[in-house]
Amino acid sequence: MVPFSILDLAPVAEGSTPANAFQNSLAMARHAESLGYKRFWLAEHHNNPGIASAATAVVIAHVAAGTQTIRVGSGGVMLPNHAPLVIAEQFGTLASLYPDRIDLGLGRAPGTDMFTARALRRDLATNADQFPTDVQELQFYFEPVQPGQKIRAIPGAGLQVPIWLLGSSLYSAQVAAMLGLPFAFASHFAPELMMQAIQIYRERFKPSSKLDKPYVMLCANVIAADSEREAKRLFTSLQQAVVMLQRGTPGKWPAPIDDIETFWSPAEKAGADRFLTYAFIGTTDTIQAGIGEFIEATGMDELMITTHVYEQEARLRSLEIAAHVRDRLSLAVSK
Repeated sequence: MVPFSILDLAPVAEGSTPANAFQNSLAMARHAESLGYKRFWLAEHHNNPGIASAATAVVIAHVAAGTQTIRVGSGGVMLPNHAPLVIAEQFGTLASLYPDRIDLGLGRAPGTDMFTARALRRDLATNADQFPTDVQELQFYFEPVQPGQKIRAIPGAGLQVPIWLLGSSLYSAQVAAMLGLPFAFASHFAPELMMQAIQIYRERFKPSSKLDKPYVMLCANVIAADSEREAKRLFTSLQQAVVMLQRGTPGKWPAPIDDIETFWSPAEKAGADRFLTYAFIGTTDTIQAGIGEFIEATGMDELMITTHVYEQEARLRSLEIAAHVRDRLSLAVSK
């Protein structure tokens, strides 16, 4: 009975604007809520024309205000870009506005290139090494105020906002295990270390006041359609975006093309295929087979899907098919 959730980047499609992207993300979150998805997370990225969720807490507020029950959060906020107190105040504000609906997923990467990271005023030599300490400081700000405590998050203190650690390597798996926090792995773009990260997290997990046993959420690319041909056509937008990123020329979300082979070189194709190892593309039956095997092989506790499709209606339809797959898999487990 694995719940499904959604990761969104507020993608900016060719010919559109960030304003359009925010409207589409809200519509997507509302649709996901009606379909019974558990969470809707947004990710912090910078200096990428195709991603509008840089001010992640602001976009979370936009989505939470337009929905009723679905949990909304960050997948994630890149903690080295910010002072822990600032994040505590932002998410304390969100948790005060939308009680029991806000998640705080934390990442260690800058979410951008090194030039932009410096523009964000990060100390590139030391901040990443301070990640475990910064996580603990952030946790402290959400605890009840202690006698004599001089620095408080207002709002934030005492709100116990749920914290997740996100990772695409082994490092965050170790920190999540050490601190007894839930762990989300970015298998949608970093597949090679996924199984090793899960193993390390589970073997080294120390129960905490927040979590008594390991909880693993994995992310996968899912693009579903009413025909295999249409799903593969929609997938070419993501394939192009990955290659553009690898070329160092990220842009707005590209329209699908009929022949992806004319777009990339053999080396670029191989790189994109590795990047997209966990991409489930096709009709209901195809998606169900792939996701079912993925769940069985990993023993995950929750699946987070990304559905970055150029056409909004196709994206909403993909969510419907994925929800149907979830229900079919749940029914099979219950039997």
